[in-house]
Amino acid sequence: MKEIRMVDLNNQYLKIKPKIDEAIHKVIDSTGFINGSIVKEFTENLENYLNVKHVIPCGNGTDALQVSLMALDLKPGDEVITTTFTFIATAEAIALLGLVPVLVDVEPDSFNINARQLEKLITKKTKAIIPVHLFGQCADMKSIIDIAKKYNLSIIEDTCQAIGADYYFSKTEKKKAGTIGDIGCTSFFPSKNLGAFGDGGAIFTNNDKLAAKIRSIVNHGMQVRYYHDKIGVNSRLDSIQAAVLNVKLKYLDDYNKARQAGADYYNKAFAGCRHIITPQRLSYSSHVFHQYSIQVANNRRNELKDYLESKAIPAMIYYPVPIHLQKAYKSSLLYNTEFPVSESLSKSILSLPIHTELDEEQLSYISKTVLDFFNKD
Repeated sequence: MKEIRMVDLNNQYLKIKPKIDEAIHKVIDSTGFINGSIVKEFTENLENYLNVKHVIPCGNGTDALQVSLMALDLKPGDEVITTTFTFIATAEAIALLGLVPVLVDVEPDSFNINARQLEKLITKKTKAIIPVHLFGQCADMKSIIDIAKKYNLSIIEDTCQAIGADYYFSKTEKKKAGTIGDIGCTSFFPSKNLGAFGDGGAIFTNNDKLAAKIRSIVNHGMQVRYYHDKIGVNSRLDSIQAAVLNVKLKYLDDYNKARQAGADYYNKAFAGCRHIITPQRLSYSSHVFHQYSIQVANNRRNELKDYLESKAIPAMIYYPVPIHLQKAYKSSLLYNTEFPVSESLSKSILSLPIHTELDEEQLSYISKTVLDFFNKD
């Protein structure tokens, strides 16, 4: 059996090595390392894939979030609502701009922001909502859109873990994650479902005015060279990363299907195990399984993780400390809100290997080892 990895980027690369190598060498031969023609080509291909008017590439997913907030012209002290159970970058981008992150608990089944709790946290200072499509499944966007319209709030989707996922408004109407709100953001960190060979990110919007502002902000606030109309940043997707992503974009749906097949295998294997809650698949969203995260009962999560690692099976804990308990953010919380679901998940959730290169032998071994842990007592 092949070595089991949390993410197997090496074998993924080897399957498309000739195409990747050719694309990289074209960039090297052209010497168009920054804003080369391949960046434009990838941008157009991603726009077509997402069915969105504008894709603006940038340096990484955190930049995508920060630039999106900058484009909304928010003022220090303005409040932005987001989830406490996610990677720190979401709240970090808010705080870096002098804005106030207002945190909400998550749903116990999807781990996504609890839309029912949003409205009670809205004040006169609230300007935006950042729902995070965690682990590969969309948040309850219809409810979030209704609230945003009622209070005239902007929506920035954090789609860093869910590129390629579909949100279903009805049986006949669907949109890609990241194209539903005013702005969508994604990361091309190597382990993502669509990952580069380094850092990278992108911003999506159907709003022409926002797109123009975002393009200016990522390029030092310029629209005309050396004329700076606003404060900007330097955040670009380099041409080599664009070349890699342009090749891998053609395989994204296949990559997501492979992850879904792995999740199906796990779900079937764990169906009769009372010690495990498997990930819920929601009716209004497809799930592209950036992570396959189980909940482990009876405070045995860490023990199971250690056992798996003793059997050469990696496992990860996302996220052991919710944002509201992080030292950097604990003192800045505005409201005395409780977060029972997030605090419970931080003690019970465990992510198993889920990636494009898992084969049936590996899935069988992982599943059997998990079950053996509970059966050995």
